Amino acid sequence: MEVVNVGLGERSYSIYMGKGLLPECGNRIKNIKTGKKIVVITNPAVNKLYGDTLKNSLTGAGFIVNFVEIPDGEEYKTINTAVKIYDRLIDIKMERESPLIALSGGVTGDITGFVAATYLRGVPYIQIPTTLLAQVDSSIGGKTAVNHPRGKNLIGAFYQPKAVFIDIDTLRTLPKEEILCGIAEIIKYGIIRDRDFFEYLEDNIKKLINLNEDILIHSIKRSCEIKADVVSKDERETDLRAILNFGHTIGHAIESLTNYKKYRHGEAVAIGMVYAARLSLESGFCSNKDYDRVVNLINAAGLPTAISGLNTNAVIDSLYLDKKVKEEKIRFILMNGIGSTEIYSDISHELIRKVLSH
Repeated sequence: MEVVNVGLGERSYSIYMGKGLLPECGNRIKNIKTGKKIVVITNPAVNKLYGDTLKNSLTGAGFIVNFVEIPDGEEYKTINTAVKIYDRLIDIKMERESPLIALSGGVTGDITGFVAATYLRGVPYIQIPTTLLAQVDSSIGGKTAVNHPRGKNLIGAFYQPKAVFIDIDTLRTLPKEEILCGIAEIIKYGIIRDRDFFEYLEDNIKKLINLNEDILIHSIKRSCEIKADVVSKDERETDLRAILNFGHTIGHAIESLTNYKKYRHGEAVAIGMVYAARLSLESGFCSNKDYDRVVNLINAAGLPTAISGLNTNAVIDSLYLDKKVKEEKIRFILMNGIGSTEIYSDISHELIRKVLSH
């Protein structure tokens, strides 16, 4: 088992990763100061696959366990779904020390964290992500949210989990498309922070897609290390943490404009990273060679690199609803070569239109 610590003072916690962790969760959670009553929030498909394993682990450790199922899909990450969870928590008589557990992918993790942050002004929660995307990104760092019809993650809070358990065995039941979505985020970490890791991915991308165990665990661990380091230095995204949004600015706009139905999150991020790399190239911040390497790796991963028929004015309008807008200026995360990024707020509409039309 590998362990990565997220250093946030009294809010610090550990990310545990390895094979076969799910049956061990109950005993490990016993070491975290929580109440005995636990609610597991999951979706029907994941509950069918892993619900009994987790329930047996928790009850074996002395916990009283209830399950709440919510629909899967970004379109259900809404305040209405949160209200339905609140209703169940009230029925179950959950208390302030009673933890929630998110067992599923990023949508469930985000909404569970949001409910935990707001129910009774804050209850503990634990992340058990079952998708690669959630394992390397959304389960870590305490960003919790629900969507608004006019923008993604506009309603939320920073609220850290008590622990994260990553069992790579859960990835064996994922469709390939979902694996690729996680790989998009893994590629992002190499681009923004670690040139050597990017090169490692160039050399091992096919093995990663095929879930080679050693390559997979190294890639998850390195991604978690990079995110944990950034979050520990800038928990609330006042500055540095914004680099984790490389590719997400335009990616979120694409998701919002297509009603979260045409592209998976990782696919939209992959396209967004190509556009961000192109903006970097056109702005003179990176070389043609580094731009080509980014596009080639995303292609090699089997991810999309462009979108046709996009209304550039609609995209720009959507960008102004992004949480990273500051003083009515769109903040882009752009690359200064591979392994280094900076935040820029002076990218012209003309350049954005040129890149989106490329």
